[in-house]
Amino acid sequence: MTVDHEPAGRGGRSWITEPAPVADHPAPTGDAVGDPDRLGPLRSCLTERVPADPPAPNPVLAMIHSAFLARTVATLVELGVVEELAGRPRSIAELGRILGVAAEPLQQLVRGTAAAGLVRSAGGTGLDEVFALTETGETLREGHPSATRDLVLMLQGADVLDCLRALPERVRRGETGPEVALGRSWFEHVRTEPELAARFDRMMVALHGGEHEAVAAAYDMDWAWNVVDVGGGLGGLTLALLAANDHLTGTVLDLPDVAARAQRTIVRAGYTHRCSTVAGDFFDGVPHGADAYVLASVLHAWSDADCVRILRSVADGLTPGARLLVVENVLPAGDAPHPGRALDLLMAALTHGHERTAEEFRLLLAAAGLRIRSVVPTASAVSVIEAERDPLLG
Repeated sequence: MTVDHEPAGRGGRSWITEPAPVADHPAPTGDAVGDPDRLGPLRSCLTERVPADPPAPNPVLAMIHSAFLARTVATLVELGVVEELAGRPRSIAELGRILGVAAEPLQQLVRGTAAAGLVRSAGGTGLDEVFALTETGETLREGHPSATRDLVLMLQGADVLDCLRALPERVRRGETGPEVALGRSWFEHVRTEPELAARFDRMMVALHGGEHEAVAAAYDMDWAWNVVDVGGGLGGLTLALLAANDHLTGTVLDLPDVAARAQRTIVRAGYTHRCSTVAGDFFDGVPHGADAYVLASVLHAWSDADCVRILRSVADGLTPGARLLVVENVLPAGDAPHPGRALDLLMAALTHGHERTAEEFRLLLAAAGLRIRSVVPTASAVSVIEAERDPLLG
């Protein structure tokens, strides 16, 4: 018998080697092989199923896999695959030659997005398989009005990925992901580069653009003659409200660089006779004298304390009869599903803000001397919270 001590780096186990005992059984004859009684134990061993480790729950697998799919989509956008397929269907081999990339991994990525509905196979096999963009894939093209490409590149960009990697430390320290990973708040970071700020504005179109028409259709503006969109970005919601209400005029209030981009949007839309822009900061005040003031997708990005500051700033501009329209996700109580819950994770990673329930909005508004008149649901995820000065609190 030989004792062989395995090196500690491989676990420190001792292996004992000796000749294996030989069973004293004759080799089976042809008759024995055909004898069911002799094969009974062997057959039992062959057919017995060994229990496997229980698989991870499918929902968890889907959650984890979604991270790989999101990165794959961003990679195809970054490499130019989407733009090449926009011209005409192409094979994997052709895409590899045009873009100067390895065809084999490219094939895996394209096939993965085909299963997700972004491209479709148009025939062929192997590296000669041809793919074409679907209608959904077309939204990833540069210049598409949905701005989906900007959303993908922003949320899958290095800055946001660094913030996501910092999420455990964000929770431990209470600082936001950007404060941990980038050394400043998200909004401070976005303003450091003009192109980054412009992409952020376009990303907001992708995140909230589908809500604008839904809000305009659901909320009756017949009572108002003019509206100020506070922190209104590129002015998409204001223009939707004006398009749905011929009597209405609008003003978009935002930081100077954003207001300048909003002005260009207004010019392109042909609404300069009914819509204007004002450069300003909603923490510092709003224009006085309007009938309606809108805060759309603003409060969810700020802490409760900052929200009260913003709301008080707007409340100071409200004249008798004026109303504030808060357009936000209104989360149901408990753990009922709602699209805003996914957005809440984004807020948790990047800001001190969060999505809120109706009761949480009531408390915020009350702290600023406002009360809720009504909550109007829309065909989208957001609702319109109509508020006014509370004479008992203001």
